Amino acid sequence: MILASQNRVSLPAAIISALRRLLDGRSWLWVILLTATLGSVGNALEITDKLMSYVRTEFGEEAYQRLQNYQRLQLLASRAPIDRQLRLVNSFFNQARFVSDIEHWGEEDYWATPVELLTTNAGDCEDFSIAKYQTLRSMGVPDEQLRIVYVKALELNQAHMVLAWYPRPDADPLILDNLINDIKLASQRPDLEPVYSFNGSGLWSSKAGKDTRIGEADKLSRWRDLNQRMQQSGQP
Repeated sequence: MILASQNRVSLPAAIISALRRLLDGRSWLWVILLTATLGSVGNALEITDKLMSYVRTEFGEEAYQRLQNYQRLQLLASRAPIDRQLRLVNSFFNQARFVSDIEHWGEEDYWATPVELLTTNAGDCEDFSIAKYQTLRSMGVPDEQLRIVYVKALELNQAHMVLAWYPRPDADPLILDNLINDIKLASQRPDLEPVYSFNGSGLWSSKAGKDTRIGEADKLSRWRDLNQRMQQSGQP
């Protein structure tokens, strides 16, 4: 559904083949990849040796190295000042390629985990925003300071998604966007028109520059499904 990108590319044939085998088979290994053995939010996103070995075998050395680099990022940035954390996380994930959900996963609107994004080195704007949100949360950034924001990209005339960081509840937030590497204040992004936003604590509607809480983020079925997959335990 959300297709905003300036650099849309296709996945290599080998990656597409591996994804199709896994999706068709729904094997227990795919369950490992989906859940990624991610720790609870607020702790490091842990990636098991079993997953690392599996990714190396099925997706190759480059995918394996991306997961290693992700682990290094968490170690490097976990104690850094917030402005450096935002820059590091934003630039790290913005290296991945934009691929639409229908081309990538064979579904109209699929919200991927951070490890799914990194393993395939591709995703759409929801995947970029979710990966940045989850990673910053794992580094200890409070949930109330972060919101995933569904916007209309006015210049592209498309739906889009970004991550916002609020130093204070009433502050002009900083926007982390896969379309540009620069992190700018929302007031400096007139090309983005907020529609709604959410985090682990709530769901807000945006109208005329004002956010109104309308309930819990669990109202969003894809957000609920994503969190269920990430929180599964007892993998083989």
